[in-house]
Amino acid sequence: MRWRVYGERSLYDSEWISLRLVDVELPDGERFEHHIVRIPEEAAAVIALDPERGVLLMRRHRFVVDRWGWELPAGRVHPSEAPAEAAARETLEETGWKPGPLRLLFTYHPLIGVCDQRFHVFLAEGAEHLRDPDGIETDEVAWVPLPEVRELIRAGEISDGLSLAALLFLLAFGPQ
Repeated sequence: MRWRVYGERSLYDSEWISLRLVDVELPDGERFEHHIVRIPEEAAAVIALDPERGVLLMRRHRFVVDRWGWELPAGRVHPSEAPAEAAARETLEETGWKPGPLRLLFTYHPLIGVCDQRFHVFLAEGAEHLRDPDGIETDEVAWVPLPEVRELIRAGEISDGLSLAALLFLLAFGPQ
């Protein structure tokens, strides 16, 4: 059932994203061009979990969908970084909190049918407040108890895929 790839061509390229057409053949012999998005850098997120305070979240506006929501601190992994380093850096930049030791929970492809980007989700046992967030991405930072995280998800206040996948994993399986 493996698709055969004959090649691909670029429609648009930037340092952030590439839109491509891939010449593919299905197992039944049908051949066509399939659009894909290539994102050269991976992304990493941190679930900072404190037994008494809950999960560290940040509230921000996303202009692409024009909505406010709560998210985990996350961002791209630069070429010179390991995913855990990027996750810790992004957490400090976006929240002002330095996460405790990080442990990889899982890695996944959020849009596997059309995009090759990989997300890494780390768990930190707590975090230490060092400073205010950088201020360009974050409107509010809060520790949210797990029962309230469930309610935020139900209410649609947590709607980005990276945060949803990570938090639903945590709610389903616990910190392991």
